[in-house]
Amino acid sequence: MEFFYYAVFGVMTVVVAALELTKGSKDRLSTSVPFNSFKNNYLVVYSLMMAGDWLQGPYVYFLYSQYGFNKGEIGRLFIAGFGSSMLFGTIVGSLADKQGRKRACITYCITYILSCFTKHFPEYKVLMLGRILGGIATSLLFSAFESWLVAEHFKRGFDPQWLSLTFSKAIFLGNGLVAIISGLFANTLADTLGFGPVSPFDAAACFLAIGMAIILSTWTENYGDPSESKDLLTQFKGAALAIASDDKIALLGAIQSLFEGSMYTFVFLWTPALSPNEQDIPHGFIFATFMLASMMGSSLASRLLARPTLKVESYMQIVFVVSAAALLLPVTTSFFLESSTEKGGSITTTGCLQLLGFCVFEACVGIFWPSIMKMRSQYIPEEARSTIMNFFCMPLNIFVCVVLYNVNAFPITIMFGMCSIFLFIAAILQRWLMVVAESHKSKSLDTWVVTNECDTEGEPLNL
Repeated sequence: MEFFYYAVFGVMTVVVAALELTKGSKDRLSTSVPFNSFKNNYLVVYSLMMAGDWLQGPYVYFLYSQYGFNKGEIGRLFIAGFGSSMLFGTIVGSLADKQGRKRACITYCITYILSCFTKHFPEYKVLMLGRILGGIATSLLFSAFESWLVAEHFKRGFDPQWLSLTFSKAIFLGNGLVAIISGLFANTLADTLGFGPVSPFDAAACFLAIGMAIILSTWTENYGDPSESKDLLTQFKGAALAIASDDKIALLGAIQSLFEGSMYTFVFLWTPALSPNEQDIPHGFIFATFMLASMMGSSLASRLLARPTLKVESYMQIVFVVSAAALLLPVTTSFFLESSTEKGGSITTTGCLQLLGFCVFEACVGIFWPSIMKMRSQYIPEEARSTIMNFFCMPLNIFVCVVLYNVNAFPITIMFGMCSIFLFIAAILQRWLMVVAESHKSKSLDTWVVTNECDTEGEPLNL
């Protein structure tokens, strides 16, 4: 079955290369030199930040197990991370809007470096503190950097259409290429060079420190609402009111939570799905294949976003339906294919089919990230961007904590079926969002026409 892994990996590589090399003029945006300099600076920083995150992923569970903790204790450590992100994420997001997004990005670096440092200590309480710090850092990673980018982009007067180019490149590099290189680098440090499972965390801290130095020396500060009269509670109320009063924001938050909740559930389930009877599968190689599929999706997204006539709300409906079908594959194969009960061995035919479906899902993930960023830049008000984005993460973190706590309570097929249902619901909500957005746009256009109508003497009507 090794030939199958290499074949899938090779096909993904060829497709990604073809998508990048065959881009025509209509797939590329004509930009300016100042924008390219700004974009490249952000991409360097974002890639370093994501390297600091990806380097830790492959060895977190393994390090805890090496310290002698059992599955239940490790599960509680993971729950602490997601719970921390849920409880403190909205607070740090609001502080980012009020105190400055650049400061929030620097806080992310410091917090995550401290989290990496705690991995040197086998004491459970210290590791728990590290998970709490890591949860806070994760909230900042997925809100403060995007908020800074959007505000700075418009502050410098760049074309709004160019923002999608930065989003797609950031996902292609940070969530694709950097993820693959980070996984291989972590494996080299921990296993090949024999530095042990804590060494990737030290490397992550180094990358975070380099990124922080670039932020300090090259970034300017921007704010959401720096008004001194607004405390955190007022900001929370303002963000909650914005979500409750604008259907577009509420729908966008629900769509994001449904998709990301399914995605994080998939992260926990793909290993037991592909090796239900302890089959020998190359985890690192499969992970790299997933990242290649994600790169393929982000490359495709850059083409889609570069076309002003194609609405992101339209094609994302198809993406959600395809992703739902991909995660339904473990359920359908359990009905039509007989599963093997033999322990060990290589991946089964069922596993091969599921692997192909999982690659399709990862391609959908690659399309999702820049597309959801584009929609957030359109619908979320600037003055409370970080706060609202962290509000979106609250139901997501609750969902992931529940899944982690009950991961052994339900069969894998039930879990995948639940994720598939969530993704179908996301497709319906995406359709609803497009209808609402078009309705609001139509009303705004009608208002503009009425306001600019002239009377019979050529003077504007005083309406």
